[in-house]
Amino acid sequence: MTAAVFDKKRPESAAPRPGTPKKTDDVRAKKALGQHFLVDLNIARKICDSLSGGTPETPATVLEVGCGMGVLTQYLLARQDIATWGAEIDTESVDYLHAHYPDFAPRLLVGDFLKIDLRSVFADAPALKIIGNFPYNISSQIFFKILEHRDLVPECVGMIQKEVAVRIAEPPGSREYGILSVLLQAWYDIEYLFTVNETVFNPPPKVKSAVIRLRRNATQHLDCDEQLFVRVVKASFGQRRKMIRNSLRAVFGDFGGAEHPWFSRRAEQLSVAEFVELTRWVEQNSKTTL
Repeated sequence: MTAAVFDKKRPESAAPRPGTPKKTDDVRAKKALGQHFLVDLNIARKICDSLSGGTPETPATVLEVGCGMGVLTQYLLARQDIATWGAEIDTESVDYLHAHYPDFAPRLLVGDFLKIDLRSVFADAPALKIIGNFPYNISSQIFFKILEHRDLVPECVGMIQKEVAVRIAEPPGSREYGILSVLLQAWYDIEYLFTVNETVFNPPPKVKSAVIRLRRNATQHLDCDEQLFVRVVKASFGQRRKMIRNSLRAVFGDFGGAEHPWFSRRAEQLSVAEFVELTRWVEQNSKTTL
């Protein structure tokens, strides 16, 4: 994919006015793609309104992941303070969007979002905001990709499985607090915005959904080896029911018998700052090659 050229003016679009109901049989939902099409226009509007923008003169660049039949897309296109792009892997959805939103077609990236080179495609954009009704089966992978591009992505609004949303937003000490919670909270402020019932989708999922918002915090660099930080976090949660001592030793060895004061705690009890300190300790005391 070639780099996109960004004008300061918002791209013109002849998309229909928001509020046009979509026939849910226009595109078949595919289980393999984790598709559950949003059909409630009020929810779509709330999701759209949850994302901040720029100005009509200098619109923010926004990428919608999984446009489907454009239920959310139509509200994004109507905003004057953002320039909307899309990423869609489903060829049926792509055909639908080309037919109903022809002026949007040049900004629709056809393919797997997880494989798109964001730095190349959006090389001229000062920042890229992400939004979407994320497929359940790749929602965690989407957030890991956002983490990899945290210098580019200042904000994300996503609708995901409620269980995952709660896990991401929970503070230390919660049973739901986990790997993704720590890694995202290290670089983003997380807000759980609202819960979404199963009935607003076609086909309806078996669980509730939720919308969360990530906004980049002031952290530019962690006070530790950041790659090792990720390894320490993942290792600590590798055996959730065990104390950190056992989890870390399984990956980094016995540290020559050295003990950290937190070794008797469990991973879900440690804050981001404490994981940073623990990472520095692992680097100083590990007897294996890191």
